[in-house]
Amino acid sequence: MAAWVPCRSWGWAAVSFGPHRGLSALLPRKPQRAPRWLPVCRQKTSVSFLNRQDLPKLAYKRLKGKSPGIIFIPGCRSDMNGTKAMAIEEFCKSLGHACIRFDYSGVGSSDGKPEECTVGKWRKDVLSIIDELAEGPQVLVGSSLGGWLMLHAAIARPDKVVALIGVATAADSLVTQFNQLPVEVKKEVEIKGVWSMPSKYHEEGFYHIPYSFIKEAEHHCLLHSPIPVNCPIRLLHGMKDDIIPWHTSMQVADQVVSKDVDVILRKHSDHRMKKKADIQLLVYTIDDLIDKLSIVH
Repeated sequence: MAAWVPCRSWGWAAVSFGPHRGLSALLPRKPQRAPRWLPVCRQKTSVSFLNRQDLPKLAYKRLKGKSPGIIFIPGCRSDMNGTKAMAIEEFCKSLGHACIRFDYSGVGSSDGKPEECTVGKWRKDVLSIIDELAEGPQVLVGSSLGGWLMLHAAIARPDKVVALIGVATAADSLVTQFNQLPVEVKKEVEIKGVWSMPSKYHEEGFYHIPYSFIKEAEHHCLLHSPIPVNCPIRLLHGMKDDIIPWHTSMQVADQVVSKDVDVILRKHSDHRMKKKADIQLLVYTIDDLIDKLSIVH
């Protein structure tokens, strides 16, 4: 049975899917840490590039420090300079922990053509970052599509990925949304070769997604069967998310085999979850997992 834990001062609630020391003790345990995550002045981390044989170079920024390290996996067409990525790096700096943020191939400062991108290629990008740059155990923080990819990375690298934090986790999302379209619309997309998916986050009001991208993404769907991930998992989701319904995080929690899973819902947060309270919840969640892992190890 799941346990519902209300947290009134935050405006969110956690659903616990396993017996573990969770977020309920978070605020009283470490109130002194709250102001430290966002300094007045930030030192810039220089951009580096990961060279890969026969694959696009990946732009990344790495902060060296203690284990476990934190890797931020951005959303679709988002880069490593977003609000959540920067806040996570600052928080890691305040704690002295390692942190990596990066751009997918075809996105931001990385090489590659956007029109050639696929979920499978971005999955390879994440694994390249883990294999070539990360030292020791890693906590993956995946935003939107990055939450889908973090699950794949945890399946592929179980010895290195020790915990997951999903923010509006978009597991199987594009495929699910496409399959829910009327038959005639799907036929039209197939003929045109592109799906103009409405989005208030794009200046045109639409994301133009190649039909080939959707068909390739079908090979990476996870929600149809148990997901073989055993590490601690925290899934944060806004209940005002009109891109990825919060029920998707519940589905992920239900399908992963891990017994240490929390779904944390914020009643008034949207898909991006980048308001101050959202960011505070995110960094406190990272902090709590780091403590949990240090006790275990």
